[in-house]
Amino acid sequence: MGLTSTALAIDAGNSKTDVALVAADGRVLGTARGEGFQPPAVGVGRAVDVFAPLIAATLAQAGMTGPVDHLSAYLANADLPVEEAGLTAEIAGRGWARTVTVGNDTFALLRAGLPDAGERVGVAVVCGAGINGVGVGRNGAVARFPSVGRISGDWGGGSHLADEALWFAARAEDGRGEPSDLARALPAHFGLATMQELIEALHLRGIPDRRRHELTPVLFGVAAAGDAVARTIVARQAEEVVLLATVALHRLDLLAVPTPVILGGGVLAARHPLLHDRITQLLTERAPKAAPRVVSAPPVLGAALHALDHAGARAEAHERLRAAWG
Repeated sequence: MGLTSTALAIDAGNSKTDVALVAADGRVLGTARGEGFQPPAVGVGRAVDVFAPLIAATLAQAGMTGPVDHLSAYLANADLPVEEAGLTAEIAGRGWARTVTVGNDTFALLRAGLPDAGERVGVAVVCGAGINGVGVGRNGAVARFPSVGRISGDWGGGSHLADEALWFAARAEDGRGEPSDLARALPAHFGLATMQELIEALHLRGIPDRRRHELTPVLFGVAAAGDAVARTIVARQAEEVVLLATVALHRLDLLAVPTPVILGGGVLAARHPLLHDRITQLLTERAPKAAPRVVSAPPVLGAALHALDHAGARAEAHERLRAAWG
């Protein structure tokens, strides 16, 4: 890939997909955003179809039709090596690029948070709609988790937090659980008076499931106001984030080594004080050499940086690319 060559960078999450066309000198030549990427729900082929109009629109901005030299795709739901292999084959078969790299989107967060020169060693935890963690150690060693939900031991992420808040609120209202202001605040968000009304609206699809994620900020607001039940949920989320980070550090033999811990995804990037401060405290206690850092740049930056790495781009190309996303 020479200085005049181009690459496509894709970050695809459950709720949205970002595509960028980058030159080997770090210039961003085009961008596009589209719907979410959900192969478990629609199948690999239909999920990858989402990329087609976005790639076409991105190339059109640069007056190109493709194929490009390389495509770096960092995707939600690419949680297992077999899934990465299947997605690589599907994307390569579309003819968008001469070479293709596919990885889990948590690796894009990690790359975005690590320096562009020297050995890139660090751990990343993403907490957005779901939760996941990865780490890269010395000599390229990798630590990762299946992260496919409850069956792989996961706890947390925005969707899970919303469901936890609903569970505790329902029990607070009907007497099975501890009193909590969640029982008032959650239905009030939708203009309802009681949890009974909210339960009925969710069950009968009067409120679509896709709107459940709106309850996660409500949970944090109730916790910030001092509600004990809501604060317990937030504390559990902090515990899970730190568990992912410290287990990855341990597996990579990095607990005693100064190591970046990159935090990202909507829940962590929001820097809710209760959550952020608790994560920082727990990391200080359990991994005092860890250096936590919240990355709020769009994850597609990490995918684009991987594309520049693949091209063997110069340092100034990385700097130009980072400047494009602030």
